Amino acid sequence: MTCTATTGAGEKVGVIVVDMQGDFTTWKNGSLAANGTDQVFVEKVEKATRVLKEKGYPIFATQDWHPVEHVSFYPNHVGKEPFEAIQLEGRTQVLWPPHCVQETENAKILLNQNLFASIVQKGKDKRYDSYSGFQDDGGNKTEMDRILKKNGIKALIVYGIATDYCVKATAIDAADAGYKVTVVEGLSKGVAPDTTARALEEMKAKGITVVKELD
Repeated sequence: MTCTATTGAGEKVGVIVVDMQGDFTTWKNGSLAANGTDQVFVEKVEKATRVLKEKGYPIFATQDWHPVEHVSFYPNHVGKEPFEAIQLEGRTQVLWPPHCVQETENAKILLNQNLFASIVQKGKDKRYDSYSGFQDDGGNKTEMDRILKKNGIKALIVYGIATDYCVKATAIDAADAGYKVTVVEGLSKGVAPDTTARALEEMKAKGITVVKELD
């Protein structure tokens, strides 16, 4: 894609960098690291984000920010193992190793904080998981949509970790909210190849443009 801070229709384009946090990276020995998230990948994402900012794009971030008693952490369910799926109040809940616990080192965003106009924290309510930067599994909205509208954003470039979970959920919710969305596959990493491939197809089916890299 050609990098301009407005679309051909003159619409303002923003960037959402999803969950670039220590616990999701192999670089920081994260408890829930996606494959390929080493220091080289993180530095690639930071460099690309810096270039976008220099070109005039408003940059926003999402940050997983869980209380220690969060419903998605398997130790909070007696007898359960990591990556089990359980039924909880009519929805499927995957149980994860504890990750991105509020105020811990590996919950920090690894990119320079000065890149971001705003950082939207998600997963703060212990009752609900929250893959999307727009809302949690209980339907409770974050401030993301309000911030984007305040900044006049009509289209979005989305990338980060993980392609098959939080990138997908954020991109799809953005599309559902009326934004024109582009996902950058080369600046994203998924948990597993099969779920990542399915996620890319799901996003395309929603009208989301998927590109390998930014120009």
